[in-house]
Amino acid sequence: MKFKIILSVFLLSIVLISASAQQNYAIVIHGGAGVMSKDKMNEERRAEYKEKLNEALQLGEEMLKNGSDANSVVVEVIKVMENSPLFNAGKGAVFTHDGVNELDASIMEGKTLNAGAVAGVHDIKNPITAALEVMNNSEHVLLSGEGASEFAKKQGLEIVPNSYFFTQTRYKSLQQLLKKERERTQKDNTGTVGCVVRDVHGNLCAGTSTGGMTNKKYGRIGDSPIIGAGTYANNKTCAVSCTGHGEYYIRLGFARDISALMEYKNLNVKEACSEEIKKLSELNGTGGVIAVDGDGNIAMEFNTSGMFRAFAKSNGEREIAIFKNE
Repeated sequence: MKFKIILSVFLLSIVLISASAQQNYAIVIHGGAGVMSKDKMNEERRAEYKEKLNEALQLGEEMLKNGSDANSVVVEVIKVMENSPLFNAGKGAVFTHDGVNELDASIMEGKTLNAGAVAGVHDIKNPITAALEVMNNSEHVLLSGEGASEFAKKQGLEIVPNSYFFTQTRYKSLQQLLKKERERTQKDNTGTVGCVVRDVHGNLCAGTSTGGMTNKKYGRIGDSPIIGAGTYANNKTCAVSCTGHGEYYIRLGFARDISALMEYKNLNVKEACSEEIKKLSELNGTGGVIAVDGDGNIAMEFNTSGMFRAFAKSNGEREIAIFKNE
């Protein structure tokens, strides 16, 4: 009898621990890293950014609480930011040298290491949805330009004229560069949005979307649609999304290297992200990274004065921040 009671308590403990583990989730988002000053960003503007970050984060939290898979959460959260003119992705994308908007996006799931991406697209309203379709419904990983748009149309995605992406602020920024009214700054290389998730099923996913670099030429493509550079996910280690000067991230294989540091050097997710940011700084590159591991531990590291960022965990921890020390 005593043995049966002990066995029953033991089995109940296993069930409770298992149930608790299954409810564990974490989500981290970013809206770009760069030179940001509390003195130059008024309270109204800060509130505007934080409100949009909160909107995206809340959507992700609700989906995760309801058992949605990591892939779905990443896509829907990034769509919120792509639809906002505040960020350099989707609606708020910067202009190329030729005065058009060229968009890039990627997604990767940690369970299967499957991935999808699009680059240099002009007419897909939400590039992250096209990246998802490439991952789920094609034999490829990366599609570009007109081919990517043709594929997106066949998948029934929303197609818009390039004028949809026009914003006066971004256009003015391009004109100033073209007229030599100002020098290129770090702001011209940043503004990407991203999301990383650990869902209640224990799976990881990462996604990234961007308009690229202001005044970019010759079909330039940065790190955001490059798996292993701007985006990476592996259930054994972590999910990673990057923002910054893409050329440096490509050269470092930034996102994949964070996973490798965890896998081969046994660093935790925060240590690995910090180590990679150190490598970025040594090359005089700038930017940031967000990541989450299989246990729901998170990292938000950057070497600039600020990064639009937010996170939420199933244990109630939650934060929305912009500047370095807040």
